[in-house]
Amino acid sequence: MPDNRSPFQHLPPLVVGLAVAILSIEAVFQLGARGMIGGAGAVGWRIEAMTSYGLSSPLLRQSAVVRSLDADSLLRLATHPFIHLGATHAIFGAVLTLALGKAVSERFSAMALAGILVAGALGGAFTYVLFFEGRTLLVGVYPAVYGMIGAYTWALWMKREGRGRIMAFRLIGILLVLQLIVRLTIGGGPDWIADLGGFAAGFAASFALAPDGGARLRRLRDRARGM
Repeated sequence: MPDNRSPFQHLPPLVVGLAVAILSIEAVFQLGARGMIGGAGAVGWRIEAMTSYGLSSPLLRQSAVVRSLDADSLLRLATHPFIHLGATHAIFGAVLTLALGKAVSERFSAMALAGILVAGALGGAFTYVLFFEGRTLLVGVYPAVYGMIGAYTWALWMKREGRGRIMAFRLIGILLVLQLIVRLTIGGGPDWIADLGGFAAGFAASFALAPDGGARLRRLRDRARGM
């Protein structure tokens, strides 16, 4: 019998919704840039969105100085993952969101997956603000995606023993090498800082969000003390 099941059937609704949101927003920008909707002013919609909703390191640094996150800073923290630099940037982000979301959902609950996405996005944002002082705006879902890579790495790391555990970091290692090659050949911005922060946040959050993460952490601590 033919398999009539939807290809999205086994994907978490959360990551499907996130991917649809990313692609829908990008479609609006593409249609506006081509004059198909919004009139003449639509050509600048992407720039306006980045300016209004992209994460600004100087703005958040200023909020930290006064020890108060204003409404604008909170809005940027929530919205910057949905804005992308172009069609390729958005499509790859959506595809990675679906692929990593499926892999992580096989090891974590739906609520844990949501927590990992938020941890990756926020961890990447605060790492970006902490280590980058320039005015280049941070946009894109990639820190959240790297948060899922961190959670996936955590799950592999927990399954392995001894020296084999280093192999759990093979995926992030390959991605970092690819990023380095891209930046050496065609250049790139400082967003890799946020990607690394997202990875670290996703990995760390897994100890709390995995069903037995706390117990595993205690066992690791006991082993370290017994060595």
